Amino acid sequence: MAGIVGYGAHLPIYRIKVEEIAKVWNDDASAIKNGLNISEKTVPGRDEDAATIAVEAARRAVKHAGIPATQIGAVYVGSESHPYAVKPTATIVMEAIGTGNNVMCADLEFACKAGTAGIQMAIGLVDSNMIKYGMSIGSDTSQGRPGDALEYTASAGGAAFIVGKEKNEIIANILKTISYTSDTPDFWRREGASFPTHSGRFTGEPGYFRHVINASKLLFEETGMKPSDFKYAVFHQPNGKFPTNAAKQLGFSENQIKPGLLTPIIGNTYSGSSMLGLAATLDVAKAGDMILVTSFGSGAGSDSFAIEVTENTDGKRKRIVPVSALIEKDRKYIDYSTYLKNRGSIMKT
Repeated sequence: MAGIVGYGAHLPIYRIKVEEIAKVWNDDASAIKNGLNISEKTVPGRDEDAATIAVEAARRAVKHAGIPATQIGAVYVGSESHPYAVKPTATIVMEAIGTGNNVMCADLEFACKAGTAGIQMAIGLVDSNMIKYGMSIGSDTSQGRPGDALEYTASAGGAAFIVGKEKNEIIANILKTISYTSDTPDFWRREGASFPTHSGRFTGEPGYFRHVINASKLLFEETGMKPSDFKYAVFHQPNGKFPTNAAKQLGFSENQIKPGLLTPIIGNTYSGSSMLGLAATLDVAKAGDMILVTSFGSGAGSDSFAIEVTENTDGKRKRIVPVSALIEKDRKYIDYSTYLKNRGSIMKT
């Protein structure tokens, strides 16, 4: 199968701490932090949206891959927060990075797994020789209703991955990918609604855990692999607790998920979540390391991947901006009123 030839990530510089949100609603900050395993989250600037985040991640991915953008034959952008209801984000990205006009473009939406679905689509196009390279991006400025539990986790960020099959360019082979899908209404946002709605009793076991566990087990069955065969594992991160519990249920250790577990310090970036986790893991992985990635999207489904890092990764590493550097770079903490202003919840009339 095709493999990853380059990747890039982007995070806003703004942050808000759990304590800052909790004091507005008279919530117990310690209980929130312990219950969700989260301490702070990213917040988009007033001039940032899913498109600008996607563009920055895409530019970094092209630089890391070391290929001309004109050779990218498909651009897919997965998001729950596309800036336009009718107007593709993907065309903004392809124009910004300079792919030229001979390119397939589409916006994808499958809650938080739209970006990994795009990777699967790019794999098919590359393997069938329809295109040389395909790019998929997961990018979100996710929404949480003020006072809702989601407000503590819904954050902003994204990652872009370029898929190709030139052996000397691939930094990580995608050995296998499968999906597990059902119609489970755990989370939704109707047309015109500003904030999503979630059905608490469907969120955990019927939603997240059923799909993540079953997708991962299907991958094990079809590859003959087991948790001990993987150096690292990355799971979708709606909070800091769910992926940790999923890892334990599947037989992974805390050390295997540690490099990609980002939600405790950046929040849930929705479509960017598992892709940012994979990027952070690839930042530290070495040739021969095996990585399991299982995304999750409400509604509901999971995509699972078995990925093997190649010897090409070291030669390209100097061109990457590590996720850890993006987390620390120019970080600025804001208060709740600035947070609302940045999110467009309050404005001058």
